[in-house]
Amino acid sequence: MSNYLIGDVHGCFDELKALLAKVNFDKEKDTLWLTGDLVSRGLQSLEVLRYARSLGKALRMVLGNHDLHLLAIYARLRKNNPQDHLTALLSAPDVDELIDWLRQQPILQIDNDLKLIMTHAGIHPQWNKKTAQKCAKEIENMLLSDHIPLFLDKSHTETPHLWSPELKGDVRLQFMTNVLTRMRYCFSDGSLDMTHKEVPEKMQGDLYPWFLLPRLLEPEYAIAFGHWSSLKGKGTPNNIYALDTGCCWGNELTLLHWEEKRYVIQPSYKCANAF
Repeated sequence: MSNYLIGDVHGCFDELKALLAKVNFDKEKDTLWLTGDLVSRGLQSLEVLRYARSLGKALRMVLGNHDLHLLAIYARLRKNNPQDHLTALLSAPDVDELIDWLRQQPILQIDNDLKLIMTHAGIHPQWNKKTAQKCAKEIENMLLSDHIPLFLDKSHTETPHLWSPELKGDVRLQFMTNVLTRMRYCFSDGSLDMTHKEVPEKMQGDLYPWFLLPRLLEPEYAIAFGHWSSLKGKGTPNNIYALDTGCCWGNELTLLHWEEKRYVIQPSYKCANAF
């Protein structure tokens, strides 16, 4: 059995299938890990969701900010932007079933045997494993509750910036969601910067990639994440794996064979992208 980790697919279904063919992925014995943002930007979000759902127990995925955005569009809380290429998905006959399946997916994956953690954007430097699990569970419970429209409506905000275990209500959920699905940079005190997307080499002042700050997370655990395509999989410390390499922007889709620590890439098909 092999564990294959793949960065943000973003509707690039043809590239996903081609990449899995390169490693002879077999859902009867292998496990596919996806860093979130299965949908949006590429042209085949519907096909990606159908395929991911079909994998059953062979899939371990996390939700990303674009997956949450899809849930908000479906709930009529946000507009369907044509540039996201979600119309085919939203008008599909099985959209209700796909959305129901999507909202049941976790926002954090932890494998204690592999000593592996996967999240879409990262783990806050001031969180240990127990805190990360607790925060993720709160979000997952909200996504399954009748309060999901209220949560989705308020989840995409820039505040609060600083973590405290005493945070409550909406501001607590907003901070946790930002960390797990949108975070890139933190100030030295651990407060979030939700503005900058540049590569670290271009940053100045008191801003640092979240993975370069001292961490409370148990050091034996590796972290795999997506979200930050401009990193191109580079510049992270040992045991931190950046897997989003911007397939939807015409670059590559990247797979990490966990047991072998071997990378496999699939170039983007220009005909399957709108960019």
